[in-house]
Amino acid sequence: MRNAPFRKRKITALIVIGLLMLLIYGKNLTERQAFKNISSTFKEVYNDRLVVEGYIFRISENLFRIQKLVDHCDISYDYSKVVDEIAEKEQNIMAIVRDFEKTNLTEKEGQYLTDFRSIIENDLQIKNYGLLYSDSSGVNMNQVKLYDQKISKAQLDLDNLSKIQLEEGEKLINKANIIINRSQIWSQFEVALLIILALAMYFLLFRNKFKSH
Repeated sequence: MRNAPFRKRKITALIVIGLLMLLIYGKNLTERQAFKNISSTFKEVYNDRLVVEGYIFRISENLFRIQKLVDHCDISYDYSKVVDEIAEKEQNIMAIVRDFEKTNLTEKEGQYLTDFRSIIENDLQIKNYGLLYSDSSGVNMNQVKLYDQKISKAQLDLDNLSKIQLEEGEKLINKANIIINRSQIWSQFEVALLIILALAMYFLLFRNKFKSH
């Protein structure tokens, strides 16, 4: 009968310890998921933001070269091949756009990218160089200005796409920081649980033994 209170405390201690262990296990599961979320977030930053910013830069570079050809900036250039040169740059742009479209696009990105694709496919296709320049009349300034306007509109779409990369990248980094801060709180909670576990074992199992001695 004397052992009955001790057994009761022992059972209570086992229940408390079991609950604490379950809480610690649950915390570990939560932390694992947090690390997976952080990993996923940084992959998204790289694949859908940094890589895409590289796409935008390469598109801008090709667009600039098209504008240079249209505006006759280099008077020493052999313009008999300029239509083919422009077509090649446009093909380069469209190949990059197709890669861009495979990324995780926001609604605004989809709109700007669709508008940009339309400009490249429908407004900047130069089938006949005579529309821009002829030996008899020289540069067709009205047509060149029209192309310049379309190029400027396409560049504006690219600028807006670039801004979105910064905004979305910042959102993802903030999301990662929230996950990290939450994980730190859970780590402090785990330390508190371990301290409670140690105290529970001491008070419920060993305190009376020491008193009896």
